[in-house]
Amino acid sequence: MTGLRLAAMDAQDLAVLSAILQDAIVPIGDIAFLPGEQCFVLVANRFRWEGEGTPAGPTPDAGHAGERVNCGLRFLGVTRVAYRGFDLRRRDQFLSLLAIEPADDGASLLLRLAGGGDIRLSVARLEVRLADIGEPWPAVARPAHPVSN
Repeated sequence: MTGLRLAAMDAQDLAVLSAILQDAIVPIGDIAFLPGEQCFVLVANRFRWEGEGTPAGPTPDAGHAGERVNCGLRFLGVTRVAYRGFDLRRRDQFLSLLAIEPADDGASLLLRLAGGGDIRLSVARLEVRLADIGEPWPAVARPAHPVSN
């Protein structure tokens, strides 16, 4: 299997990466800011929305749970990182990534998390790299979000 290898260099590219990473599970222990390299990195297990292959099992919304795969994410040109809504010292906890979007100030990216938390990256430029790592495995469940009126 050949995994995804993508780059985001503008807002349109970032929207594609955000959609691919929706509902990714991020262990807090797999998040790091490398200030000397102006780089923020994380490893996540993402749902394969583009999923091919054998479905893992039935779910109420689609008939198949789908697959997950580990991926590495690298944000370049990062000058500062701020965390809100979770304790970075709880390295054994997991975050659920909902979206990655440009902040209103035009100089930051926001990683929106379930439960109201976020990670704000101050960036000198927009450059994000994603690479799948290893083989996918059957997902236990397909992510679903209730529609509110």
